Amino acid sequence: MTSDVGTAVGDDRNTLSVGPSGPLLVQDTRAAEKLARFDRERIPERVVHARGVGAHGTFVSYGDLSALTSAGFLGGADRETEVFVRFSTVIHSKGSPETLRDPRGFAVKFKIAEEYGGGIWDLVGNNLDVFFIRDQISFPDLIHSLKPDPVTNIQDPNRYFDFFGALGGAATNMLTTLYSDLGIPATLREMNGHSVHAYKFVNSARKVTYVKFEWTSMQGVRNLTTSEAAEIQSKDFNHATRDLYDSIEAGRFPAWELRYQTMSAEQMASADLGFNPLDATKFWPEELAPFVAIGKMTLNRVPDNFFQTTEQSAFNPGAFLPGAIEPSEDKMLQGRLMSYADTQRYRVGTNHAMLPVNRPISPVRAHTQDGEANSGNTKGNFNYGISLTQAAFAPADAARFSTNRVCAVIAQAGIEVTADFRQAGMRWASYSERDQANTVANLAGDLGQVRSDLVRNTVCSHLYKTHPDFGRRVAEAARCDMRVVMGMAARLSDNLPSGDAPGTDDAFDDAVESYEPEVTASA
Repeated sequence: MTSDVGTAVGDDRNTLSVGPSGPLLVQDTRAAEKLARFDRERIPERVVHARGVGAHGTFVSYGDLSALTSAGFLGGADRETEVFVRFSTVIHSKGSPETLRDPRGFAVKFKIAEEYGGGIWDLVGNNLDVFFIRDQISFPDLIHSLKPDPVTNIQDPNRYFDFFGALGGAATNMLTTLYSDLGIPATLREMNGHSVHAYKFVNSARKVTYVKFEWTSMQGVRNLTTSEAAEIQSKDFNHATRDLYDSIEAGRFPAWELRYQTMSAEQMASADLGFNPLDATKFWPEELAPFVAIGKMTLNRVPDNFFQTTEQSAFNPGAFLPGAIEPSEDKMLQGRLMSYADTQRYRVGTNHAMLPVNRPISPVRAHTQDGEANSGNTKGNFNYGISLTQAAFAPADAARFSTNRVCAVIAQAGIEVTADFRQAGMRWASYSERDQANTVANLAGDLGQVRSDLVRNTVCSHLYKTHPDFGRRVAEAARCDMRVVMGMAARLSDNLPSGDAPGTDDAFDDAVESYEPEVTASA
């Protein structure tokens, strides 16, 4: 046994003291070190995605994708790339049950070999293909509404449905998805992953193609009903972690196929789409943008230490491959490019990218230095990077960002076509009778707890606009007034400017004012 600096430890049970019962001596620095390190074992919990589990694996490409992207690891068949994956729940704390209704994070860190260009690509997505909001400025509000009440410390449907209703319909597609059985995956192995956002493939000729990604589970997709989840939770609230690790340890390595959809810049600008393809609250219909398989990921190793890998793993959408895979102009994604990196510097440290779980397997050549937890990437006295006399690291022309023309007025404005209800209606219509019944019961179970008639009626009007049958069934289960719900829905439009919530016109206000809720014992 040694101390943290490698010196031998002679006794790890008894502190140096004046006799067996006397006061302790300051010079027993080993004992002080042990307690001091113990006091500092925790790092700040992630604000979101706190409950997570990670695993190591490999990604193998299927073929040559160089016509679309300069990413070397996709430039030929059977090119193998090391990956680390972290699955998570979004809202709840680190020790929360894995059976809760919540989006699941699906983050993949590609550690690209130097022969294929080197570096890190973090593909950070969710198991659901859409999101609640379309502009990053609302993200803190979204999370605050879903987190426990700051007074009671209890998560409260009154808070988050108030927020969802005030969005004016933007969250409807996500609510229709989340409150289906997709909201509780049976296991981590049996769920898909989605990039949610659009990205850019850039080829060697600097041609840009917009792209979305999906991880398709090769184990199939299986979900839990609310009652099934409650039954599992009563016996094991770590079931998803246990299932993943047990499967890997038994040699049943879970695998996912990475598929992509593409759109040209011309398609992206087309008014015929009926929605904005850079809107994170929308999916790309498969008949419009078919999926193509790009490679296979297999998880084959459990981390040696949970804290050093899963907890200290630092994912960042800003870790991409300039000139090969770049971010799109999606407003949610643009915000994540900065906020994730800032979070990791605060949570783990300035040099979090030097930790083994985050460190690339290709060489790091940079003129940065110093800072917390620095393990030393620079040598010598030349640290300013631009010089007449010193040999600076040469930039790679192939890694220049792609170019695009921006011709618009600078303004704080929402997108022109919100189309908040159409896709949610398509999704509802695709559900089986069983899935529809479960979605209604799941939604009504939370929405029915909301005290405000205005909030319940507003949310149900969004669902009614999505599909009359959907809205009617939830409204009846959640004690809403159908006359008011239908009146609200009649004033909604799929093309309202973002931020213009229903209720800004006289007809809506009159409907609300004339509504007299039925008084019941429960109310």
